[in-house]
Amino acid sequence: MKAWLIRALSLYVFNVVVLLLIGLFMRGVAVGWNALWASVILTLATLALKPLLLKVFRSAASKSASRRSKLGEKGIQYLLVFAVALIIWVLTVIFSGVSIGGWFWGYLLPPVFLLIAWVIYDLVDDRMEAKTGQIIGSVSSRMKRTDAAAPASSTTPSPESKIGSTELADELTPEQRRMLDEL
Repeated sequence: MKAWLIRALSLYVFNVVVLLLIGLFMRGVAVGWNALWASVILTLATLALKPLLLKVFRSAASKSASRRSKLGEKGIQYLLVFAVALIIWVLTVIFSGVSIGGWFWGYLLPPVFLLIAWVIYDLVDDRMEAKTGQIIGSVSSRMKRTDAAAPASSTTPSPESKIGSTELADELTPEQRRMLDEL
């Protein structure tokens, strides 16, 4: 759950940056503040639809794989990923406030930009997820140590709790401990 949340949040932030760059550098695409909502749509589509669409497209393409060469196979793979990026971009435009003008600048070029961004994200994602997991792990372990130390210092242990803590330490009851000592 934690890894999925980290991945979704990092992808969301990355998508905000990518959409702002698309709006900044591509003529005919206006993103603006809609990048925040469009990033939610883009993130959900990337996490949910991208694997599903790639699986469907690859299964359809694998039926005719025996007739293709290595170069043709790579070309088909790139076309499939471009088709997925195009579908996700169209969904993002439809369900967000992103406005586009022109067929080439509005529909065909942004998926190419998304493809480049996904390659960069895949390269950076594993390192970023590991580092974030380390930070969250160290913070949560510090919090557990602080929580565990606070009740122990505020109360004085009773004789029963001392016996209980010794039982937990060696997993022997007082009677078992006495019998072991008699041996």
